[in-house]
Amino acid sequence: MDLGIAGKVALVTAASSGLGRAMAVALAAEGVRVAVTGRDKERLDSTVEACRAHGVDAVGVVWDLADHGRAGEVAAHVVDALGPVDILVNNTGGPPPTPALGQDPALWEDMYAAMVLPVIRLTDAVVGGMRERGWGRIITSTSGGPITPIPNLGVSNTLRASLHSWSKTVANEVAADGVTANVIVPGRIATPRVESLDRARAEREGLSLEETQAKGRATVPAGRYGDPEEYGAVAAFLASRQAAYVNGSVVRVDGGQIPSV
Repeated sequence: MDLGIAGKVALVTAASSGLGRAMAVALAAEGVRVAVTGRDKERLDSTVEACRAHGVDAVGVVWDLADHGRAGEVAAHVVDALGPVDILVNNTGGPPPTPALGQDPALWEDMYAAMVLPVIRLTDAVVGGMRERGWGRIITSTSGGPITPIPNLGVSNTLRASLHSWSKTVANEVAADGVTANVIVPGRIATPRVESLDRARAEREGLSLEETQAKGRATVPAGRYGDPEEYGAVAAFLASRQAAYVNGSVVRVDGGQIPSV
């Protein structure tokens, strides 16, 4: 299927590995010119090369999302390098595993600054141009925690839930201008982040990593962890011409794992 987005410009944050990289490469495979951000230049360069392998222009911007005050600067750099942003993929890292209660207020403040404020500020920096041109896609990657809270991910569940409400509000504000805003939610996808969470769980429960991963697979009706490329493909569809009437939605890519309707 031709998704009708060849030649568009996308900006994907936290794309040096995992889900961010998979979404960036999936867009590049559709002919989208891609800008990616990340903290690690070497890994970021690897993502840029993976995008360029599809014959498109791609650039990397080293950016720690916690420095959210740089959002406007980053957006301007992308415009100079590739052109106005048509597709924004808001992806962020996650906080350490913790309960919700008893956390240092500084942790809440730091994680809000790294997970929520950069999403809001970067969207504000590019959405005006989308509305003026009458076309745009805002895709925000979160987690299953806002739908069914995940044990020992209290900070993540809370802050990512705020992005669900924010995205739905934005969707209503921009729909008449040809812009959509949707959330994409992963289940257990085989990424470094999921492996780190499995290792933390193994340590808490006194199990081996292999035993913990087997328990994880048992919670997924599909019987396996997802492939990052499968997640990227859904993000690419949400960015497509065909998805113009998908707006304000939360799309799960979880193999059926999330246990609520």
